[in-house]
Amino acid sequence: MIPNSLTHYPTNKKHTQTAPFLPTCKKQMSQLGWDYCDIIIVTGDAYVDHPGFGCAIIGRVLENQGFRVGIIPQPDWRKIESFKILGKPRLFFGVTAGNMDSMVNHYTSERHIRDKDAYSPNGQTGLRPNRASIVYSHKCREAFSDCPIILGGIECGLRRFAHYDFWSDKIRRSILLDAKADLLIYGNAERAIVHMAHLMANNQQPDYENINGIAYICSHLPQNCQLQDFSNNESIKPNIKQRQSVIVLPSFETIQNNTKQLSQATLLAYLSTKTGAPALIQKHGNRFLRINAPPDPLTTQEMDAVYNLPYARLPHPMYEKKTIPAFEMIKNSITLMRGCFGGCSFCSIAMHEGRIIQSRSIKSVMKEVRDIKKKAHNFSGYISDLGGPTANMYMMGCKQPEKQLECNRLSCLFPKICKHLNTNHQPLIQLYQKIRQMPEIKGAWVSSGIRYDLALKNPEYIDELAKYHVSGYLKIAPEHSEDYCLKLMMKPQIDQYDTFSHIFQKASQKAGKKQFIIPYMLCAHPGTEHRHMISLALWLKKRRLKVDQVQIFLPTPLTLSTGMYVSGNHYYHHNQRISVPKGGRARSLQKKIIRYHDPNNWPDIRKLLYRLKMSQYIGYGDNCLIQKKQGISGRQSKK
Repeated sequence: MIPNSLTHYPTNKKHTQTAPFLPTCKKQMSQLGWDYCDIIIVTGDAYVDHPGFGCAIIGRVLENQGFRVGIIPQPDWRKIESFKILGKPRLFFGVTAGNMDSMVNHYTSERHIRDKDAYSPNGQTGLRPNRASIVYSHKCREAFSDCPIILGGIECGLRRFAHYDFWSDKIRRSILLDAKADLLIYGNAERAIVHMAHLMANNQQPDYENINGIAYICSHLPQNCQLQDFSNNESIKPNIKQRQSVIVLPSFETIQNNTKQLSQATLLAYLSTKTGAPALIQKHGNRFLRINAPPDPLTTQEMDAVYNLPYARLPHPMYEKKTIPAFEMIKNSITLMRGCFGGCSFCSIAMHEGRIIQSRSIKSVMKEVRDIKKKAHNFSGYISDLGGPTANMYMMGCKQPEKQLECNRLSCLFPKICKHLNTNHQPLIQLYQKIRQMPEIKGAWVSSGIRYDLALKNPEYIDELAKYHVSGYLKIAPEHSEDYCLKLMMKPQIDQYDTFSHIFQKASQKAGKKQFIIPYMLCAHPGTEHRHMISLALWLKKRRLKVDQVQIFLPTPLTLSTGMYVSGNHYYHHNQRISVPKGGRARSLQKKIIRYHDPNNWPDIRKLLYRLKMSQYIGYGDNCLIQKKQGISGRQSKK
């Protein structure tokens, strides 16, 4: 069994020293006095030794346990020598695509190739392959055929089940099978990776069934587990009970033949994102994929231990004067917490980091502020972000955690905020105040998005935010204005946005500041029709908002919305059909409607309004979206 705490392992550090950076070549290993690495991490990102980068966290955590850890960042997958640069690891290769899914990193929601890779030096593209985790795993196997391979990171975690792949428009099997790796660790990986490293170092056989947060392949079903037949549209009841030890999902082949089953399987997987939930089994051919319950959340003490490790907070010196755009964006930011209980249907955070908030102590955060001043180049005294997946969930959670496993809510905030949820913002306000009192700090901003429905529970928090922690613009994501669309997204009703906006503006005026809200909108989400987007555009115009922050829905693996996109059925009521905008023209047209203020979009919007018999919105009145006639070079004329 895994020890109760990351700090309970007997570590042996006499053979290692803290490296200024994890070694990336034999020369750097020699400088540390090493002739081998215990563990080698292969990643699709440039190597930045900063706690905002997953590889740096895992590398430093393993180093702190006494292991010699090397890293191969962005190896040339066309050359096998790139995977031999550090030699053979004594224990295993850890393979990850990096901080992003490699396909999302390469392509937009319109399937266009991106012109910049934020996780590569100077934003250069082409330094990682498509489906990087699979490619890297095969190359590691080719380099050292007998070396164990453990997959990790967001690409592997969200592709751990049979899943829909937007770029090939196909159902793909679990990435563990395609990568031919030995094990997959998903979510917050510290517990499982440290446990596996110690077992392998001591030549102990792991008891996979009792390790949370992992997925592996087995040749048979567990005892007392019967294979269910979902081939006849059998409805899955979304009810996770603690007494069940294993739940069998629709097989890969069943989902391939009936995409409705993807939506049902995703719902069951989502309901299993609870500590102590049953294991999930999914058949692939004549083999069985087993996904154990999510990892136990890190305690505050453990979170502090992870984030207090000796990160250099810089890119590796190999990059010399090159810049890593993602690092430049977050170099002076601080992660306060992990996890999110918001449950937005299009979001995968809960499936990756979990629904239970894991928070750091104020003392740990203040230590990181001092580290930033000490290690960051030209630190100006401003923290760019105090946040996390959602910036105002710090120290929040269920008031009855012992009953969480019995709760079948998909969200703690939708359709309304759960009465058992602690929504107290005082710990976060106290943290803000402590940070402001530090002599090193001139300002500390909140750049992560906040949940405005949660903020409305504590007006004092809104005052604090507006007065001290907004640098001029506050990002929030109402996503839409129409109730029907918001229900499918599992977002609050739009009147709460209006209420929050009013209170925030009053608080800003009281503080003597002119500040603005940047609302993020989502188009082409399953269930969203063109008429809904026209209503949204009218809502925006009424409030004199010209929104450029518009995202076209991207069906990424393991979200409830992706299940709806593929099946055409409601995420919960599987027999309820919904319309799904598919095809590039339909999806991009919805984005054009929201950006009604751009004259370049008027011809397409005009055609649509005539087709929908909504020509009353064409003209020059206050209720009109676009003008009647477009002149030369996009200039408008009333003639």
